[in-house]
Amino acid sequence: MDEPLEIEVKYLLYDITAIRNKILDTGWTSLGRNFESNIRFEDPENGLKEKKQLLRLRQDCKSTLTFKSHVPFEDPRYKILKELEVEVSCFHTMRSILAALGFHEEQVYEKWRETFQAGNALICLDQMPFADFIEIEGETSDIDFISQHLGFNPSKAITANYLEIFSHIKNMENLNFTNVTFKNFQGVTGDFIKHIRSFESTSIS
Repeated sequence: MDEPLEIEVKYLLYDITAIRNKILDTGWTSLGRNFESNIRFEDPENGLKEKKQLLRLRQDCKSTLTFKSHVPFEDPRYKILKELEVEVSCFHTMRSILAALGFHEEQVYEKWRETFQAGNALICLDQMPFADFIEIEGETSDIDFISQHLGFNPSKAITANYLEIFSHIKNMENLNFTNVTFKNFQGVTGDFIKHIRSFESTSIS
């Protein structure tokens, strides 16, 4: 059986309210806005990141365990990953199970996310501690249509994930923390937008 794929792009936002209004004016439906706390786990050898795999436990209005891995083919226009995801009944119990299996908590990252249903696609407005973004997930034709409808130039698409973007910001700004939390970014200033724009039109995923 074919494993499900996650196909998406993101764009840096300069006015999240204007984009939100345009989404609503189109008639696409908000599924709600939630605060997310994510824990990225690693194996004892810290080998998951090296293998371009992600094991994540997320808590928002529910608890979700996700495993992502690369596909043997790439399209530089989109981020394409195999994604296995399951809802779990108890965040803390799943956290303990992962620890008992030998995984350790490597990194925490937070965001505020509002999700919209746009036909068969999903649109997410993400407020990260360092900037605002829109993510569009679905079939490539849906992504292209929504991007064009909302006025985004595909040449500005970003296929890097938020942790890769943060890692670059951390290196460029010499930040002394690893967890991407709103508390850690309080009072922190830097040319984040410049660093993020270096990911536009790249095939980093």
